[in-house]
Amino acid sequence: MLKSRRILVIGGAGFFGTNLVEHLLMHTPEKLTVLDSLDPKFQSDATRVRGLSTRVEFVQGDYCDAEVIRPLVRDHDSIINLAAQTSHPFSMQEPLLDARINALGHLQLLQLVREVHPTAQVIYPSSSTLIGRAQYEPIDEAHPEHPLDIYSAHKGIAEKYSYIYSNAFDIPTTTIRFANLFGPYGKKDPAFGFMNYFIEEARAGKRLRVFGDGAQLRNVLYIVDACDILIRTIGNPLFYGKTFFAVHQEHYAVANIAAAIAEIFDTTVEFVAWPELRKKIDVHSVRISSTLLPQLTEWAPAFGMREGLLHTKHKYASQ
Repeated sequence: MLKSRRILVIGGAGFFGTNLVEHLLMHTPEKLTVLDSLDPKFQSDATRVRGLSTRVEFVQGDYCDAEVIRPLVRDHDSIINLAAQTSHPFSMQEPLLDARINALGHLQLLQLVREVHPTAQVIYPSSSTLIGRAQYEPIDEAHPEHPLDIYSAHKGIAEKYSYIYSNAFDIPTTTIRFANLFGPYGKKDPAFGFMNYFIEEARAGKRLRVFGDGAQLRNVLYIVDACDILIRTIGNPLFYGKTFFAVHQEHYAVANIAAAIAEIFDTTVEFVAWPELRKKIDVHSVRISSTLLPQLTEWAPAFGMREGLLHTKHKYASQ
């Protein structure tokens, strides 16, 4: 059980946010505040998160609006910034909007923390895609960054803002890099992550479409394991001012991931040509190491890919 902390989850009505709030409620007796803009472009839905518990206070608003975020920053001890535009293709179409949400919004949050609540912890879930294509394997926290799309570049910029505010202003920041999260409440759009899109397509009885031969390797992580490590960072000075990868050590070809989803959800797979832009920004095969976290904490993923898929299917069936 978490020590008494006033926790704010920004972007808490999306895929990650809904799952995180659900798990936070199991670890704290306190009220939780959830902020989300509910912008229809990003498929957020407050229905489920609002219905989780009377301990959830939902606020609809744009975290890029200083007047909205300032009083929330003042009143909370741990702030988890899940607010993001997570589509790689959309970021190439609307780079300035992506910059506002994924970079400038986080910078403003850090500055407001500095001004009104400098002891508040700011936890930032980042993305492995800021690395770009692997220059050596396995990829670790020291790997150079050469992002291939605007979204990934802005995630890297936001990471740097967190580091600067920690180093220069002693703000207790924490950055955790994730890769290919999957689980219930995912988005029904391939632009927002291929695994959740495959799951939603399979649940609808549709054939899964894999670009190319699907041979590129990926780390994947079940959302429950991602929530677990984020919860462990709350109020924990061991994580302050640091950046970590949090991934499962298993690696799977995209074709094998699609085949596993098709088997569990009873559909089939087909292979199609790459769209030109998606091919240019694809990171190819990626093998990521997550060895630093076990050195600092006892965290290890509890779910393999198959177990996570079965758990997702059971979760949907029980609703």
